[in-house]
Amino acid sequence: MHILLLGKTGQVGFELHRTLSPLGPITAPGRDELDLTSEQAVENYLIQTQPNLIVNAAAWTAVDAAEEQQPEAQRLNAGLPEQLAHYATTNNARLVHYSSDYVYPGTSTTPWQETSPTGPLNVYGQTKLQGDEAIQQSGADHLTFRTSWVYSARGNNFMKTMLRLAESKLELNIVADQIGAPTPARLIAQVTALAMHSKLETGIYHLAPTGEISWQGFAKEIFRIAGKNTKANPIPTSDYPTQAKRPLNSRMDVTKLQQALSIQLPDWQSQLALTLAEYLEITSGV
Repeated sequence: MHILLLGKTGQVGFELHRTLSPLGPITAPGRDELDLTSEQAVENYLIQTQPNLIVNAAAWTAVDAAEEQQPEAQRLNAGLPEQLAHYATTNNARLVHYSSDYVYPGTSTTPWQETSPTGPLNVYGQTKLQGDEAIQQSGADHLTFRTSWVYSARGNNFMKTMLRLAESKLELNIVADQIGAPTPARLIAQVTALAMHSKLETGIYHLAPTGEISWQGFAKEIFRIAGKNTKANPIPTSDYPTQAKRPLNSRMDVTKLQQALSIQLPDWQSQLALTLAEYLEITSGV
């Protein structure tokens, strides 16, 4: 199996690069080797490398910036997946792609299922949904994993921001009415490898830890595990305006994935403890 991994410098891409290596040789071009914003460059690279498994961890993830830079978000989140799906269809390859809870409208208080009606609230969500739909319509053999609130020991993310702010702040105001499941990039990579090994049936799957929490609750647990005295004060979304509207409900039902792979996904608390421990090891030089 020849694997082409796109987005290797991102949080998910980094974890995929080291987790998927037992499955076969991996080609993972950096930005200096392959310009993903160029359709022609991607086409030439696919012809040159001829992968039979494409793992697409590349995406435009700057949610607020997408509101003003829609063409750029459109290319990476919709155009690129469509192009990769076309290659997969015509070359009998498999495509693994990562999507988002932002494809859903964010209303209600029950977990979204893979068959739930979509309704993105912002440009980022709209472009991610367009990518999902293009892959489905292509007829390609694909796995699309929709996940939520991604973080890791590396890169820029909520966990690391909270730890940085806790160094100088005694209290912080954190949104408490957006609910979801923080998902470590490591778990995404582990489940992807398992799905590849198990030959998971083509389709869309929700991939996140079990349980649910608000951003404020997530921050409180980060501070508790890290031994920080910073207080996390709850505030409504209306008190923290952003350029792109955020969904209040990011809960996702993971039953389909668990049943298909015969696994029990871990809870978000245990995953936070593992990720935070890894981060502290990295920063302490251990």
